[in-house]
Amino acid sequence: MPASTTLVTSRANARVKQLRAAFAGNARLSGGLVAIEGETLLQEALRSGLPLKAIFLSERAVQPAWLPRGVELLPLAEEVFLSAVDTQHPQGIAALLVPPIWDLESIFSSACSPATRAAPLVLIAAGLQDPGNLGTLIRSAEAFGATAVLTTPGTVSQWNQKALRASAGSVFRVPVVQTAPADIAALKSRGLRLFAAVASTTESNPESNAESNSIPAALPVSSVNFTQSCALIVGNEGSGLTPELLQISDACVTIPMPGRVESLNAAVAGSLLLYEASRQREASRQRNASQLTTDNS
Repeated sequence: MPASTTLVTSRANARVKQLRAAFAGNARLSGGLVAIEGETLLQEALRSGLPLKAIFLSERAVQPAWLPRGVELLPLAEEVFLSAVDTQHPQGIAALLVPPIWDLESIFSSACSPATRAAPLVLIAAGLQDPGNLGTLIRSAEAFGATAVLTTPGTVSQWNQKALRASAGSVFRVPVVQTAPADIAALKSRGLRLFAAVASTTESNPESNAESNSIPAALPVSSVNFTQSCALIVGNEGSGLTPELLQISDACVTIPMPGRVESLNAAVAGSLLLYEASRQREASRQRNASQLTTDNS
């Protein structure tokens, strides 16, 4: 493993400045690289096959035996390391990596390939501003077998440090694509039904909206068929979904709540919807397998 023979003691070191820029989300100064911190995320990145460009080790940290060979390793003075990383309680190891790049065409060509056979299941994060919510939804998307996560303008970057940590490494594997409103509407031409998540029937049909009659009433999730190709749309934490997104949706869905709360956290609501879709799809798969066994017997 190539390593700097001298301890880096200057905050002005070119690689340190690049690491600092990456943690700050400055793509221009970081050269498009993403910064990660801590052994868990480094191991997840390696497990996902992402190329690491440089590894930074605090002088107080012990070098892990599992670090890959052939990657630049820079030992940093403790104060230099702390000046660059983002976390309040750093673990003494960080890295710069090349992030995966996805687009809609690659996502759907892969999802619709004969080898996949499963109907696409897409989560749309519409204007989510809390990085913890986005990261959690990306993690849930992987857990429940979603094809991809699409984000609309106003949504926080998936490479925000809080979003990255909340995803627990799922962001390295789940395709996340930034989209324009026209891309969302065009999903229908790909055979996807659009389901808008709302807190209640009132939200899905606001009286203040002049075109409210064109917005479908909300259906409980248990009455909706998620086994087909579909996209689940989760809106902004404070304002919910825009009237435009509600109007292009095929149906509004809501999660019945017997408790005395008005709404669920965006990450919780999206995760429950993804679970329900996964549950329905697995039940359908088992029914089909059972029917095939019966037909062949």
